[in-house]
Amino acid sequence: MEKHVLGLVLPTDPRWVDIAEKNIREILIDHAYCEQKAASSCISLIVQFPEKKELVDMLTPVVSEEWDHFRRVLDKLSERGWALGSQRKDEYVERIQQLIRKGGSREQQLTERLLLNALIEARSCERFRLLSKEIQDADLAAFYHELMVSEAGHYKGFLRLAKKFDDPERVEKRWREILAGEAEIMKTLEAREDRMH
Repeated sequence: MEKHVLGLVLPTDPRWVDIAEKNIREILIDHAYCEQKAASSCISLIVQFPEKKELVDMLTPVVSEEWDHFRRVLDKLSERGWALGSQRKDEYVERIQQLIRKGGSREQQLTERLLLNALIEARSCERFRLLSKEIQDADLAAFYHELMVSEAGHYKGFLRLAKKFDDPERVEKRWREILAGEAEIMKTLEAREDRMH
């Protein structure tokens, strides 16, 4: 099976971009909550692993970036006369969380969580790339191009941390397993009009 951009095994269904563009308000609302959850996830890792100096040093600015993205998505909504709206169930994240192994040592749990975050960032980056290339709204196309670059850096950072704190070969093997599992999930997920993932 040919690998896609960012190591992803299965690319996003091309129909998703057309659906997203027709429902951009819903996509922006869901995106805002994705950025909020990304910041919260980084804060959680910092709080749970404060002794890992490289983790704290890397993720502290990521928290700021993700929260800034949240604020900027709110600005995009406001510019268009739209309110934030309610948070939606994130079926994608719920499903991929099931790929993560429970139990094991504290170090193993850290690896699993770092790889989960890397996966979410990689898929978000891929979606941002599609939006930046395909949607007609020039302002949002430029916005998503900028965010795509940022998310790619976060994705690489999570993988780098995982290989720093665990055996790099084991991490690479586990990463390939998670990517394969995500591809199977992507085959069964409907291309929703109100979801970033």
